[in-house]
Amino acid sequence: MSNELRAAEESSKKASADAARIADEHRREQEHSSQIEKLRRALEGQVKELQSRLDEAEASALKGGKKTIQKLEQRVRELEVELESEQRRYAETEKNLRKQDRRLKELAGQWDEEKKTHERSASQIDALQQKIKTFKRQVEEAVSFIGIIR
Repeated sequence: MSNELRAAEESSKKASADAARIADEHRREQEHSSQIEKLRRALEGQVKELQSRLDEAEASALKGGKKTIQKLEQRVRELEVELESEQRRYAETEKNLRKQDRRLKELAGQWDEEKKTHERSASQIDALQQKIKTFKRQVEEAVSFIGIIR
């Protein structure tokens, strides 16, 4: 019986040591589980905070994007007005160019007419000067003939 008692005592000590070891492991697992739960809650809080900040950043970017789009649309309208103005100025300049071109052609035509008139006048002057020379010569011949006759 003493062997049995010793064996039972050994078995009891072993069971007690195993129970203590298992209790210790259980306590460590609970502490670890508690730490993981705290970490999980902290990470969830960070995720919520980051999501909130992301939502704010997206809203801000959207707002800024809308402002940028509005500015660009305003610039497009300004450029369209400027383009229309330039197109009107171009059309007016083109109109004036055609008008000046017609005037230039008219003046060139007048110049050609004046030149022809001048050439005809010069030709007539030359012909008249030849007639004058001929008349002078005839008058001189007549005077000389009269001088001979007398």
